[in-house]
Amino acid sequence: VSRALNGHESVTDATRQRILAAAGQLRYVPHAAARSLITRRTDTIGVLLPDLHGEFFSELIRGIDAASRASGRHLLISSSHGSEAEAAQALRMLQGRVDGLLVMSPHADAGVLAANLPAGLPTVLLNTRVAPGSYPAFSVDNYGGAAAMMRHLFAGGRRRIAFIGGPDNNFDADERLRGYRDAIAARSGANEIVLRGDFTESSGYRAGLDICAGSERPDAIFAANDMMALGCLFALTEKGVAVPDDIALAGFDDVPIARFVTPPLTTVRVRIADLGRRAFERLAELIDDGDDGAKTTERLDCELVVRLSSGRHDEASPASAADTS
Repeated sequence: VSRALNGHESVTDATRQRILAAAGQLRYVPHAAARSLITRRTDTIGVLLPDLHGEFFSELIRGIDAASRASGRHLLISSSHGSEAEAAQALRMLQGRVDGLLVMSPHADAGVLAANLPAGLPTVLLNTRVAPGSYPAFSVDNYGGAAAMMRHLFAGGRRRIAFIGGPDNNFDADERLRGYRDAIAARSGANEIVLRGDFTESSGYRAGLDICAGSERPDAIFAANDMMALGCLFALTEKGVAVPDDIALAGFDDVPIARFVTPPLTTVRVRIADLGRRAFERLAELIDDGDDGAKTTERLDCELVVRLSSGRHDEASPASAADTS
């Protein structure tokens, strides 16, 4: 029976069909936990993300899920909800239930991982603040993307550029802020204007209201992600501020809705689903072939996508930290 249910060639087709028919009548399903004790595989991948809400994470999960289905594996997804304690708890909870882990968490630093993960569990990091060479990792060129956006806004004649930041101790947000600050520092006469945000639409809306209430408004706003840019757009529209005529507006990520608002949003395109797919495929290699010792960080390039919200409508162009002209 076991050989028939597991597809072994030593069982004749006639016998296999009789066994499958009997299993169907009995509604028998092999016990996954018992099977994993023998195979030492669960055929399940754990995914730890900082949150599960929003278009960014929806796209990321879509890419991971497509690669997972193609490999015949399942996903077990958890969230740290912006808490180091919850990140540690989730990592411990996933142990023994999964064959490997994909981890994206601003709180999953080297200490948290070392304290809560078995040394032999295959793990791949995504945009996580851990020293290169610690784990196989994938990251987005957040700094290069932010620098490219600032060059674009300066080229459009914008000089007083405000930045809406992301959550504290968030790797993506910190790198995008660093790109903004370095661009401001390199531009004669430019002053830094940083407003607090947390990657949510509501924080972008509040930042937009604060800008409208200020005595000296910026001529451009660069939000650290698209959802804050969209919240800011709503606030500006509500207060009668025209985008881009009065204030140019830009975001980061290029979530699907960014092109369908009015005006369409200038942004930095991150191929989010591709990030999830490539990270999963690397993890599957570690599980199937063993650790090859390569704990490199692969950086994914961004693209500058210019739409009407910044006052120009050009084609998408690569955004790279190496391009500093």
